Amino acid sequence: MSKNLVIVESPAKAKTIEKYLGSDFHVLSSVGHIRGIAKKTKDGTEAIDVKAGFKTTYEIDPDKKKTVAELKKAVKTAESVWLATDEDREGEAIAWHLCEVLGLDTKTTKRIVFHEITKGAIEEAVKNPRTVDMKLVEAQQARQILDRIVGFELSPVVWQKVPGGKSAGRVQSPAVRLLVEREREIRAFEGSASYKVTVELNVKGAIMKAELPKKFDTEAKAQAFLESLIGAKFTISNVVTSPGTRNPAPPFTTSTLQQEANSRLGFSAKSTMGSAQKLYQEGKITYMRTDSVNLSGQALSQITEYVTNTYGKEYHQFRTFKTKSSGAQEAHEAIRPTDVATTNASSDSYNQKLYDLIRNRTLASQMAPAKLEKTTITIAISTSKEVLEAKGEVILFDGFLKVYGTNKKEDDILPAVASGDELARETAIAKQVFARPPARYSEGALVKKLEDLGIGRPSTYATIINTVQVRGYALKGESEGEPRDVIVLSLKKDAVEREVVQEKTGSDRGKLVPTPGGEVLTDFLSEHFDQVVDYDFTKEVEQEFDDIAEGKLVRNKMLQEFYDPFHKLIENSGVIKRSDVAQAREIGNDPKSGKMIIARFGRFGPMLQMGDIEDKEDKPRFAPLPTGARLDTVTLDQALEMFKLPRTVGQTDDGQDIKANIGRFGPYIQVGKLFVSIKPLDPHDITHEQAVELYKAKLKAEAEKNIAEFEDGVKVLNGRYGPYITDGKKNAKIPKDTDPKKISHKQALKILKEAPVAKGRFARKPKK
Repeated sequence: MSKNLVIVESPAKAKTIEKYLGSDFHVLSSVGHIRGIAKKTKDGTEAIDVKAGFKTTYEIDPDKKKTVAELKKAVKTAESVWLATDEDREGEAIAWHLCEVLGLDTKTTKRIVFHEITKGAIEEAVKNPRTVDMKLVEAQQARQILDRIVGFELSPVVWQKVPGGKSAGRVQSPAVRLLVEREREIRAFEGSASYKVTVELNVKGAIMKAELPKKFDTEAKAQAFLESLIGAKFTISNVVTSPGTRNPAPPFTTSTLQQEANSRLGFSAKSTMGSAQKLYQEGKITYMRTDSVNLSGQALSQITEYVTNTYGKEYHQFRTFKTKSSGAQEAHEAIRPTDVATTNASSDSYNQKLYDLIRNRTLASQMAPAKLEKTTITIAISTSKEVLEAKGEVILFDGFLKVYGTNKKEDDILPAVASGDELARETAIAKQVFARPPARYSEGALVKKLEDLGIGRPSTYATIINTVQVRGYALKGESEGEPRDVIVLSLKKDAVEREVVQEKTGSDRGKLVPTPGGEVLTDFLSEHFDQVVDYDFTKEVEQEFDDIAEGKLVRNKMLQEFYDPFHKLIENSGVIKRSDVAQAREIGNDPKSGKMIIARFGRFGPMLQMGDIEDKEDKPRFAPLPTGARLDTVTLDQALEMFKLPRTVGQTDDGQDIKANIGRFGPYIQVGKLFVSIKPLDPHDITHEQAVELYKAKLKAEAEKNIAEFEDGVKVLNGRYGPYITDGKKNAKIPKDTDPKKISHKQALKILKEAPVAKGRFARKPKK
């Protein structure tokens, strides 16, 4: 065994580091956290003893027992142990847990950190070891304990009082509130229409587009203006040219990387952090959890040399950037390539795209500004006091845009003109335009808003956004929008023509849309647990974590000041009525039975109820809300239509009834025990022919799904991610070199037995 044992977090990182350290060092991985807060202590009490100063009981993850045994064995034979977990608070906490479990002294065990996995950085870290920073550990403990307390005490209240409520998190709940508030702003928005005029003018054979600076509030005014252009002369009255510059943005922090990757590449926050993690572990980029925009002196020298040699001296400009966040604490440098000369960093296309984005942003930050020429041309109209304007810009020197893109449109380049030049009208159009409501949040926009409000930390944003979707409080929109009539008035020769075209409006594709469950939870927490969703309060808590990390605040003092008022709210929650939270609303009586129809929130979301739950003899009927309706807007007529479901559409060729209905996941038809989605068809209107066609297609798909089935119920199936084996309780992937069509019963049982047991949905995944 080597003299020196180095323990890191991930196996991939271990391999990269070991090749730099040489034969005197052996590198092993903890594979993330080795232990966490126990669910209960051995005597059945809570793992966090509030009365004993928040004394916390930890337990080793069952999946990590083998890893811990290997680490203990290695520690016994090593002369020296080095802890090289990540440099943030989470990494510091892992180092502390390793000391506790492996019997290492936190005051003497060597702790090393490095911002990048390169030979120079690692050798420098080894020369300058420190010990475990207990202030950072206590800050991580405070966050973990607080989140555990909120989750364990508040979630049971949510389960009992909120229909369909799953849980409530300290940081996730304010994020859901942001989405809900934005959705309600959109609903409350009262749009207005106006008419925008665009004129195409011929300038010495070139077409130039100009606009009227004002808009008309009525169709009649827009038409009158277009008619005034008949026979008009158009003359350039003024040309104003002004120089301008565009400067590059700072290199990436965790937050800005997530925002830009979402905007430019369409990556989710989770995908971005996953790719960045791999690039870091492979030594291609610096540490990806950082609030800093600084670049090291070594990096700046390397970038200077690369930009100068590749693009020329005129393209380089030295810059330093100041970190805005007062709570910046995760690292000391921005995210950058470890070697800017490296262009190919990964065989994985997603990882390579993210690397290119990071590399280009880093280079751009040290490049000259782009020089622009902005031009505004004013055009006089002989028949009107109004004027037209044409605006554009020309890039005189691309500077940093050479590597970070121009986004320049051809329409921005104007033809050469001078005052007094006359122009000929080609067409003039007045198009109806509508005021836009506030936009729903994309993942990138939500990350920016969370950062602006000081909620969470950039390293937690991906988890926050993923959690609110997994728990069903928000989902990614899929709608391209609804069609809307738009009036277009066109003056082509000497007459104005009117037409009505359709365009889509209200698209939410790729945006985060709160579910009805998210709205109900937000209302519940806002009314009864306001501190959990209060933005300022959540921000103050984050600042207190920073203060603990800096030694300005005692951990237990901070926890006690949070816990006392919070626990009182939990104790007083017994008086909250579930029926009030369900937002029940009487909408009218069924004309046939006379029973009251109620719109309310149920276990699986908003629903309609006909009749009284307390009526033991005549049980109530239930139906889902119509598509697009809400608890506060659904009408009696809409509700009565929903109670006509399920509707018998007809029969299959073998005489089985085909029933159409709407369920949790949308409209469907049912034949026996087989359910078939009919999106986007309506169960009220679907024809017998359409239903039979969808049913037969489903039967065909099910037949193709089943590769083999054995007597004991074990099946070989084609799944979404490839062929697999299942016994109904456990699934097992089929090895790539095995033909699923040739698998015997004995082989299937063996593969099932050897397959790992799937973890629970919310289990913490180890780092890879």
